[in-house]
Amino acid sequence: MTESHTGFGGAAPIFNVRSLEASLTYYVDRLGFTIDWQHPSRFASVSRDRCTIFLCEGDQGHAGTWAWIGVDDAERVHQEFRRKGATIRHVPTNYDWALEMQVEDPDGNVLRLGSEPREGEPFGEWLDMHRRRWVRAPDGGHLCLDP
Repeated sequence: MTESHTGFGGAAPIFNVRSLEASLTYYVDRLGFTIDWQHPSRFASVSRDRCTIFLCEGDQGHAGTWAWIGVDDAERVHQEFRRKGATIRHVPTNYDWALEMQVEDPDGNVLRLGSEPREGEPFGEWLDMHRRRWVRAPDGGHLCLDP
Protein backbone atom coordinates (compact mmCIF):
# COMPACT_ATOMS: atom_id res chain seq x y z
CA MET A 1 0.00 0.00 0.00
CA THR A 2 1.36 3.43 -0.97
CA GLU A 3 0.89 6.43 1.28
CA SER A 4 -0.41 9.51 -0.48
CA HIS A 5 1.16 12.86 0.23
CA THR A 6 -0.84 15.09 2.52
CA GLY A 7 0.20 18.73 2.37
CA PHE A 8 0.59 20.93 5.41
CA GLY A 9 -0.22 24.64 5.49
CA GLY A 10 1.64 27.36 7.33
CA ALA A 11 1.54 27.33 11.12
CA ALA A 12 -0.13 30.16 13.02
CA PRO A 13 0.84 30.38 16.69
CA ILE A 14 -1.93 31.21 19.16
CA PHE A 15 -0.84 33.73 21.78
CA ASN A 16 -2.80 34.01 25.02
CA VAL A 17 -3.37 37.69 25.85
CA ARG A 18 -4.93 39.56 28.79
CA SER A 19 -6.62 42.21 26.65
CA LEU A 20 -7.39 41.52 23.01
CA GLU A 21 -7.90 45.23 22.26
CA ALA A 22 -4.55 46.21 23.82
CA SER A 23 -2.78 43.42 21.95
CA LEU A 24 -4.38 44.35 18.63
CA THR A 25 -3.27 47.95 19.13
CA TYR A 26 0.31 46.82 19.87
CA TYR A 27 0.53 44.44 16.90
CA VAL A 28 -0.89 47.04 14.49
CA ASP A 29 0.76 50.23 15.77
CA ARG A 30 4.12 48.89 16.98
CA LEU A 31 4.74 45.80 14.82
CA GLY A 32 3.00 46.76 11.57
CA PHE A 33 0.53 43.87 11.45
CA THR A 34 -2.97 44.12 9.96
CA ILE A 35 -6.12 42.78 11.59
CA ASP A 36 -7.48 40.00 9.35
CA TRP A 37 -10.58 39.30 11.40
CA GLN A 38 -11.87 39.52 14.95
CA HIS A 39 -14.41 37.14 16.47
CA PRO A 40 -16.77 38.33 19.21
CA SER A 41 -15.49 35.55 21.49
CA ARG A 42 -12.20 37.42 22.09
CA PHE A 43 -10.21 35.80 19.29
CA ALA A 44 -8.49 37.56 16.38
CA SER A 45 -6.05 37.03 13.55
CA VAL A 46 -3.29 39.48 12.63
CA SER A 47 -0.88 39.18 9.75
CA ARG A 48 2.05 40.83 8.07
CA ASP A 49 3.03 39.54 4.64
CA ARG A 50 2.95 35.72 4.95
CA CYS A 51 3.08 35.68 8.77
CA THR A 52 -0.15 35.08 10.69
CA ILE A 53 -0.61 35.12 14.47
CA PHE A 54 -3.80 34.36 16.38
CA LEU A 55 -4.50 36.30 19.58
CA CYS A 56 -6.86 34.81 22.14
CA GLU A 57 -8.02 36.66 25.25
CA GLY A 58 -7.89 34.51 28.37
CA ASP A 59 -7.73 31.08 26.74
CA GLN A 60 -5.64 28.76 24.58
CA GLY A 61 -2.09 28.61 25.76
CA HIS A 62 -0.02 30.56 28.21
CA ALA A 63 1.54 33.99 28.19
CA GLY A 64 5.23 33.82 27.37
CA THR A 65 4.94 31.70 24.22
CA TRP A 66 7.76 32.06 21.67
CA ALA A 67 7.48 31.99 17.87
CA TRP A 68 10.22 32.17 15.23
CA ILE A 69 9.49 34.26 12.13
CA GLY A 70 11.73 34.50 9.09
CA VAL A 71 12.18 38.03 7.71
CA ASP A 72 14.11 39.48 4.77
CA ASP A 73 16.32 41.77 6.88
CA ALA A 74 16.37 41.60 10.70
CA GLU A 75 18.36 44.83 10.97
CA ARG A 76 15.75 46.81 9.00
CA VAL A 77 12.94 45.27 11.07
CA HIS A 78 14.83 46.27 14.22
CA GLN A 79 15.12 49.89 13.03
CA GLU A 80 11.41 50.01 12.16
CA PHE A 81 10.31 48.51 15.47
CA ARG A 82 12.55 50.88 17.47
CA ARG A 83 11.02 53.88 15.67
CA LYS A 84 7.52 52.62 16.47
CA GLY A 85 8.28 51.96 20.15
CA ALA A 86 8.12 48.15 20.18
CA THR A 87 9.62 46.33 23.14
CA ILE A 88 12.97 45.06 21.84
CA ARG A 89 14.03 42.19 24.06
CA HIS A 90 17.31 41.44 22.24
CA VAL A 91 18.88 43.39 19.37
CA PRO A 92 19.80 41.66 16.10
CA THR A 93 22.61 39.24 16.86
CA ASN A 94 24.53 36.98 14.52
CA TYR A 95 24.23 33.21 15.10
CA ASP A 96 25.05 30.26 12.89
CA TRP A 97 21.31 29.82 12.08
CA ALA A 98 20.32 33.49 11.54
CA LEU A 99 20.80 37.16 12.24
CA GLU A 100 18.09 37.19 14.87
CA MET A 101 16.36 39.61 17.22
CA GLN A 102 13.70 39.20 19.91
CA VAL A 103 10.60 41.38 20.38
CA GLU A 104 8.20 41.03 23.29
CA ASP A 105 4.48 41.82 23.29
CA PRO A 106 2.57 43.25 26.30
CA ASP A 107 1.83 39.71 27.57
CA GLY A 108 5.41 38.45 27.44
CA ASN A 109 5.01 36.50 24.20
CA VAL A 110 8.28 36.62 22.25
CA LEU A 111 8.74 36.93 18.50
CA ARG A 112 12.14 35.74 17.31
CA LEU A 113 12.69 37.45 13.95
CA GLY A 114 15.57 36.22 11.85
CA SER A 115 17.17 36.70 8.45
CA GLU A 116 20.22 35.08 6.87
CA PRO A 117 23.28 35.06 9.15
CA ARG A 118 26.16 37.40 8.37
CA GLU A 119 29.05 35.44 6.92
CA GLY A 120 32.47 36.05 8.39
CA GLU A 121 31.12 37.81 11.49
CA PRO A 122 31.39 36.34 14.98
CA PHE A 123 28.40 34.82 16.72
CA GLY A 124 26.90 36.78 19.61
CA GLU A 125 25.42 35.91 22.93
CA TRP A 126 22.00 34.29 23.20
CA LEU A 127 19.28 35.58 25.56
CA ASP A 128 17.11 32.80 26.99
CA MET A 129 13.58 32.94 28.39
CA HIS A 130 14.89 33.93 31.84
CA ARG A 131 16.99 36.74 30.30
CA ARG A 132 20.21 34.85 31.01
CA ARG A 133 23.00 35.41 28.48
CA TRP A 134 24.75 32.44 26.86
CA VAL A 135 27.88 32.28 24.68
CA ARG A 136 29.40 29.52 22.62
CA ALA A 137 32.08 27.57 24.50
CA PRO A 138 35.37 26.53 22.84
CA ASP A 139 34.15 22.89 22.82
CA GLY A 140 31.05 23.85 20.78
CA GLY A 141 28.65 23.82 23.75
CA HIS A 142 27.31 26.89 25.49
CA LEU A 143 28.25 28.74 28.68
CA CYS A 144 25.85 30.80 30.76
CA LEU A 145 27.21 34.23 31.65
CA ASP A 146 24.46 34.82 34.23
CA PRO A 147 24.28 31.68 36.42
